[in-house]
Amino acid sequence: MKLASLHQGRDGQLIVVSRDLTQAVHAHDIAPTLQFALDNWEQVESDLQHLYRNLNDGVAHDVFPFNPHGCASPLPRAYQWADGSAYVNHVELVRKARGAAMPESFWTDPLMYQGMSDGFLGPYQDIQAADEAWGIDFEGEIAVITDDIPMGTRTEQLHDHIKLLMLVNDVSLRNLIPNELGKGFGFFQSKPASAFSPVAITPDELNDSWYDFKVHHRLTVHLNGELFGQPHAGTDMTFNFAELVQHIAKSRHVGAGTIIGSGTVSNLDRTSGSCCLAERRMLETIENGIPVTPFMKFGDTVKIEMFDDDGRSIFGAIEQKVVKYTNVYDKQDLERHKPV
Repeated sequence: MKLASLHQGRDGQLIVVSRDLTQAVHAHDIAPTLQFALDNWEQVESDLQHLYRNLNDGVAHDVFPFNPHGCASPLPRAYQWADGSAYVNHVELVRKARGAAMPESFWTDPLMYQGMSDGFLGPYQDIQAADEAWGIDFEGEIAVITDDIPMGTRTEQLHDHIKLLMLVNDVSLRNLIPNELGKGFGFFQSKPASAFSPVAITPDELNDSWYDFKVHHRLTVHLNGELFGQPHAGTDMTFNFAELVQHIAKSRHVGAGTIIGSGTVSNLDRTSGSCCLAERRMLETIENGIPVTPFMKFGDTVKIEMFDDDGRSIFGAIEQKVVKYTNVYDKQDLERHKPV
């Protein structure tokens, strides 16, 4: 099943999307929003699946063309967004880039932070930043959405709790990170709003490419129209999604609609490229002594997408441009104090 949310209010309007991402149908008679569906999954799943089958069989009513540009994030806001670092190779490289040693425990105990979740970016919404000097970076990732999970749930019990998967652009402001982490209290200003793919899918849509709680396809990233990386998401994933979910459920109950990210997809095979600028810059530093690739500038674009074995897009694309943010209050002050 493939689900999306049209821009409407704070929580969007739930639609069901065809497998080939060409058509859609409203789901408001079953669930007005994706959060409502997740809160009531046992009651609405069969009706949503029935609607999805009818859509793909060409017998659904009131069908309309699917336009990903009209989509918000599948969950436009969430009760919880927790992002891990499942690809420890990436963690090691990025920590080297800021001169930080990596503890051995990172290979056995997942690293995770809790990010901004009160308003995600849609897949085609601009990345706003006030200053290029902040070190604007993209991070191509995969995420899962869960239902309610009791505290202490083990990995072997988590199969039915992972309801949906999405792609993520976890935007980072790299030059703000060192001072924040230097305080010993974690990310905040350096992690603005993330963006998610137009469509969220149930794991069965991946068929044999979903096993061991991993997605076994390449994640493709283009920067300004040029291929930047296409690492394989199922390779070199130190912690699978069950282990990431178990990690956050160790000491708390997990609510329906919780999003857990994989962290930046990364391969030890350098020919696969990277899913973020920081990783490429670190590799350049290792090879040449200095980074060559700049962070994103105003006007730069990034595109993140995943394709099946037949070259068809699975989730639709995240495609964003970086733009300069000007505070609306600053504009008002300028107008107010403009000479007559």
